[in-house]
Amino acid sequence: MPLTSINDALANTFKVNADHPAISDHEGETLTYRELAERVVKLHNLFKGAGIVPGDHIAICGKNSSHWAAVAVASVTYGSVAVPLLHDFQADTLEHLVKHSDAKLFFVDDVIYEKLNAENLETPIGVISLTDYGILLDKTGVVAKSKDNIDKLMSENYPDGFTTSNLSFYNEKPDELALINYTSGSTGFSKGVMVTYGNIASNERFSVENIPFLHPGDGTVSMLPMAHMFGLIIELFFPLLKGCHIYFLSRVPAPSIILKAFAEVKPKQVIAVPLILEKIIKNKIFPELEKQPVKTLIKIPGINKIIYNKIKTKLIDAFGGQLVQIIVGGAAFDPTVENFLHKIKFPYTVGYGMTECAPLIAYDVWSTYHKGSVGKIVDRMEFKIDSPDPLKIPGELWVKGANVMKGYYKNQEATDAVFRDGWMNTGDVCQLDRDGYIYIRGRNKSMILGPSGQNIYPEEIEAKLNNLPLVAESIVVDREGKLVALIHPDYEKAKTLKLDDAAIENQMVKNIADLNTQVAPYEKVASMEIMHDEFEKTPKRSIKRFMYK
Repeated sequence: MPLTSINDALANTFKVNADHPAISDHEGETLTYRELAERVVKLHNLFKGAGIVPGDHIAICGKNSSHWAAVAVASVTYGSVAVPLLHDFQADTLEHLVKHSDAKLFFVDDVIYEKLNAENLETPIGVISLTDYGILLDKTGVVAKSKDNIDKLMSENYPDGFTTSNLSFYNEKPDELALINYTSGSTGFSKGVMVTYGNIASNERFSVENIPFLHPGDGTVSMLPMAHMFGLIIELFFPLLKGCHIYFLSRVPAPSIILKAFAEVKPKQVIAVPLILEKIIKNKIFPELEKQPVKTLIKIPGINKIIYNKIKTKLIDAFGGQLVQIIVGGAAFDPTVENFLHKIKFPYTVGYGMTECAPLIAYDVWSTYHKGSVGKIVDRMEFKIDSPDPLKIPGELWVKGANVMKGYYKNQEATDAVFRDGWMNTGDVCQLDRDGYIYIRGRNKSMILGPSGQNIYPEEIEAKLNNLPLVAESIVVDREGKLVALIHPDYEKAKTLKLDDAAIENQMVKNIADLNTQVAPYEKVASMEIMHDEFEKTPKRSIKRFMYK
């Protein structure tokens, strides 16, 4: 039976998988599905005792953890509106968003709360710690009173101990608001995306129907922030519906932490930003291919296949040894790395989505995925490309369907700006192939108008520049009608090569000359500027382009 109600589906998975492990803090506590359900019911009692009713807003801010996950599940299954906030927002931004979202309760990590001014938290009646569910702020005394009454209520309602057998959650309607997710985009400031229960159910239905190889008890690793839509919908709710065991990486996932987690969890599926794969391939694999005799052997037909198979096996082992598929998304994928992965037949695919689509727009399983694309449009969605010939001429991608948001919270002007006759403008400039696969060429907002009216997509120039020696990352900007490349060099590699600043700059000058032989005349870069610090990025690791001119 197709998934239509996210709350019914969650109640069912708690019943069916009661004795299976559900969530774990990496190197911390583990909760079974029964224990997680009990925590969710206790939070429901807390909400009710504090006067929270379905439709009220509950903000959540902290690093990934079992406590964070329980609050998010409790909020959605209670009928309240969850407001996940990125933990790396600045303090004044968090204070503003808690107020703007009209949050009546605010769950927050202690270390984040210490940086906030409690007087600026005007709307919540109480603030609760995500560290231990302690009361950090209680304006009326009702929150503490409700918390103290939880155990009594549980004893009265479950005199023989908690059980999931009669578990039922809020009976939601598809068009009811379930989430407000504030974007942290690469082209501007935060807007509150209004996501409905129907949006979530459509995304979860697609995931359940199109990723069949996950089974109860399988381990998954949660690396994306759960305050990000992919992290919440695809790395939390989807594995829960499949009965999987989710491991949260509470610290910033450095490569050593990630690889250690993979070795322990042995996930069948990994969802990652391109940077993780790119670092492994560029820093570990490519240097080995330049050494003799490998450099010569990979040019020999037959022998190169043996070498590529060994590399593929080594990569799969690095991800725990049971990898069926890795989904890459959130930012542009380095073409050189993707070409290599395609050559060795590594099981990767590139997905595409945005917060406004909760989040899925396009996807295809790795075995039929077309290299360079972002997959095909997902079920219950339609798309069109605003171009006279989408097969040859890029145009803006418009979408509509069950995944598309209601609009931006308390921002009708921004809502009206992206909708036209029921269609939503993604802001991405795309092309199509004859099989229906979508190819992203760039963001409309970052497009540069050339001297003779040509459309220049800086992302395409940057992809070429990033593959030149010692370039870690780059942005191409327009300055008085000329293209300028802002380049952050790979200082770690320069250090190993014992190169000083002058040598690095000389290499960058050569890179620009090389780049200009690879691009159209109107795309040639006039000058470059070396950036000593990494570019500011969103949680998806996309560069915040609006900060650089």
